Amino acid sequence: MLAAVGVVIAAVGIGAGALLAEDGGDDGGDKRQTVSATAPASESASPSPSADPAREQAVALDKLLATSGDSRSTVIKSVADVKACRNLPEASRNLRDAARQRSQLVTDLRELSVDKLPRHTELTAALTKAWQASASADNHYAAWADEVAKKQRKMCKKGQARSTPQTQAGNRASGVASAQKGKASQLWNAVAREYGLTERQPTQL
Repeated sequence: MLAAVGVVIAAVGIGAGALLAEDGGDDGGDKRQTVSATAPASESASPSPSADPAREQAVALDKLLATSGDSRSTVIKSVADVKACRNLPEASRNLRDAARQRSQLVTDLRELSVDKLPRHTELTAALTKAWQASASADNHYAAWADEVAKKQRKMCKKGQARSTPQTQAGNRASGVASAQKGKASQLWNAVAREYGLTERQPTQL
C-alpha cells in the first residue's frame, strides 16, 4: 500500500508539473503572438510620399508667367496711339508702367528656385532677356511719345507721327524680345507638358 501511495503521489506531481508547464507555455505563446502581431504593422507602415520639388518649382514659375502678358494689350494700344498722334501723355505713362512691370518680372524670376527644371538655365536666360528687351522697348516708345507731344505740329503729318531714333531703338528692342520669347516659349512648353501646366505662346510672355 505504501508503494502504491508513493506511485500515486508521484503521478500527481508529474501532472501538476505538466499543467504548470502548459500554463507557462500559453503565457509565452501569448507574448510571442503579441509581438508577431504588432511587428508586421510597424514594418508595413510606409512613409508619406514626399512632394516633387521639380513640380513645385514648375508651378511657381507657371504662376509668374500667368502675369507676364498683363500689359501686352496696353502696350499695343499705347504704341498705336503714339503713331496716330493721340492720347500722347497717357500713352507715355502707360508705356513706362509696362516697362516697370517687365522689370519687376525679371526681379521676381531671380527670386524663384528653378534649378530642378530641365534646361532651367536656358529658360531663365531667355525669359530675362525677353523681359529686359520688352522693358527697353516700352521706355523707348514712351520717349517717342514725349517727343511727339512736345513738337506735335512738326512731328505729326496727316495724323501719323514721324519716326525718330527712339522709335527705331524701340523697334530693335522689340525684335530682341520677340526672338527671346520664342525660345522661352519652347522651353517652357516642354516643362508644362511634363507637369500638366499651361502652355504659352511667345505673345503670351
